[in-house]
Amino acid sequence: MDGDKKPVISPVNLQSQAEAELDIKLRELKFRQELRKDWILFLVRDVVIFSVAIAFVFSICGYSLFILIHW
Repeated sequence: MDGDKKPVISPVNLQSQAEAELDIKLRELKFRQELRKDWILFLVRDVVIFSVAIAFVFSICGYSLFILIHW
């Protein structure tokens, strides 16, 4: 009799496996969103603001040089 029994797959086990797969996919999605957010913050903070600051410094220096020459 024992040899005729087939393994029974419980719906709870299937549901927990599906939940685990969804959890893994959700973690990957959150990781990608955090990575994307970090890159956007890097571009805004380090590239754009730094470029604006350098342009501001050059414009002040150019204006000062212009005033000194034409004085």
